[in-house]
Amino acid sequence: MKKAVKTAGVLIGLLTIAEMGSSAYFYRRTMKRGHANVERTTKMAGTDWNQYMDLIQTRKEYLLAQPHEDVYVHSEDGLKLHATWFPVEDRKKVVICFHGYTSKGMSDYIGLSDYYLKQGYSMLLVDERAHGESEGTYIGFGCLDRHDAMKWIGWVLDTCGEDIQMLLHGTSMGGATVLMTSGLALPEQVKGIISDCAFTSAKEVFSHVLNSMYHIPAFPMIQISSLVNKKKAGYGLDDCNSAREVQKAKVPILLIHGEADTFVPCHMCDTIYENIASEKKKVIIKGAAHAEAYYKDMETYENALNEFIGGIVK
Repeated sequence: MKKAVKTAGVLIGLLTIAEMGSSAYFYRRTMKRGHANVERTTKMAGTDWNQYMDLIQTRKEYLLAQPHEDVYVHSEDGLKLHATWFPVEDRKKVVICFHGYTSKGMSDYIGLSDYYLKQGYSMLLVDERAHGESEGTYIGFGCLDRHDAMKWIGWVLDTCGEDIQMLLHGTSMGGATVLMTSGLALPEQVKGIISDCAFTSAKEVFSHVLNSMYHIPAFPMIQISSLVNKKKAGYGLDDCNSAREVQKAKVPILLIHGEADTFVPCHMCDTIYENIASEKKKVIIKGAAHAEAYYKDMETYENALNEFIGGIVK
C-alpha cells in the first residue's frame, strides 16, 4: 500500500512538472515579445494572403507616397508607444487604427488606407504595446491596450483640436482593443467603433486554439498562464472581455467578421453583438477567413462602412 501511494505521488509530481513546463512554454510563445511571431500566427489563422499581394503592394506604394510621420506617446506604465500619422489637409475627421496579434499598424491597414484617405480621414496607425516600434515585453490583448488607446485619443485631440470627429477601427486583437475601450469614458469626439474579427478575451481565444488546433485541453494550462500573466504583466487572461465591456458602450458599434474564420470563431462575434448596449450593426462576410473580410468582399465591407459612418459622422 505504501509503495502504491509513493508511486502515485511520484506520478502526480511528474505530471505536475510536465504541466508546469507545458504552461511555461505556452506562455512564452503567446504572451512575450520576441517569442510570439507573425509567421506562426499567420499559419494558425490559415488565411492565404498570397492571392492579395499585388493589391496590397499597389496600395502600400500609394500609402507611403502620402505625407506621414512617426509620433509617440507614453503609456500609463511608462512605455514609449509608436504610431504612424497620415494627416490629410482638413484634419477634421480622424480614424485611429489598431492591428492584430503579432502584427503592426503599417501592415494591417494598407488595404483600408485607400478607403479612409479617399474619404478625407487622417489616419493614425498604432503599434500596440510589445509590437512594432512600441516598447513593452508583455502583449496586452486589449486589456492593457485599451488604456493606451485613450492616450492616442488624447494625442489626436491635442494635435487636431477639439473640433473633430473620430473613429476607432480595430482588427483581431485590435478589434478587441477598441471594443474594450468602448467601456471607458470616451470623449464626445469619438463617434463610433468598427471592430473586425475581434475575440471576446485572451482566455477564450487561446482555449479555442488549444482545443481545436492542438487538440489538447485548455485546463489547467490557461489558468496557470493567467496567474503568471497577472504577476508579470498585471492582468489575468479574462480580466477584460469584449462581451462584458460593450455592455457599458455608449457609442455606435459596427462588428464585421468572416464566416470562415477558424482562428477567432464567428460565434464570438455573435456573443459580443448580443451584449452591446449602444446602437449596433453586424456584418458577416461569407467565405472570409481570419482578418480577410475586407479583401474577400471589398464592396460589402465598404458599403457597411459607408452606411455605418454616414449615420454618425457629418
